Amino acid sequence: MKIFAISDLHLSINNPKPMDIFGPAWDGYVEKIIADWQEKVADEDVVLLAGDFSWAMNLADTEKDFALLKDLPGKKVIIRGNHDYWWKSISAVRGVLPQGFYAIQNDAIKFGNVVICGTRGWTVPSAGQVQSAEDEKILKREIIRLELTLTGAEKLRGEGDKLVCMIHYPPFNSKREDSELSNLIKEHNVDAVVFGHLHGFRPSQLKFFKDETAYYLTSCDLANNKLTLIEEV
Repeated sequence: MKIFAISDLHLSINNPKPMDIFGPAWDGYVEKIIADWQEKVADEDVVLLAGDFSWAMNLADTEKDFALLKDLPGKKVIIRGNHDYWWKSISAVRGVLPQGFYAIQNDAIKFGNVVICGTRGWTVPSAGQVQSAEDEKILKREIIRLELTLTGAEKLRGEGDKLVCMIHYPPFNSKREDSELSNLIKEHNVDAVVFGHLHGFRPSQLKFFKDETAYYLTSCDLANNKLTLIEEV
């Protein structure tokens, strides 16, 4: 079984929104992702979708976006991103997901000997940076949610199991300094973290290590619209 990841698909099949206005990386990007997916992924594999799945404002408007991927091979695990305005409640989301899709919120799921958990996260300020009261409130809430999903993962994790955590926002600031989010990841001995959200520049590393945990930046435009292999077990 292989675990792949990609994020920030920003699909808009129901109400088309041209993404190529954001740069050449978005030109025909959906077709490129699907072609790469079909080449790499087998039915027993898992694909992690780390937020910003759809531009839709309402859950009903995501139907065609999910339909685009539902027949592709592999099990699909999704978390909420900051632009997933259609994601109002986890029960409503799970009520309409096509077969083969799984949504995570404050909990975790296990496939074979890999446990997957995740949450949205929020912007982590740089040292000395003053956050707005609203941003501070949201970040504190997301710290609680990360602890909940990691605690849920620990209940499922057996000896020798791998733990993969999805978080839409990077769990640290631009200097990758420690934060309450990254400290929780370290405390729970997470093997790999998948994140996205970042666009508009090409970092020197899409994979790096922090506190012995492998971090993968999987925003589709930065990853050349290809799925990233996270684990193979």
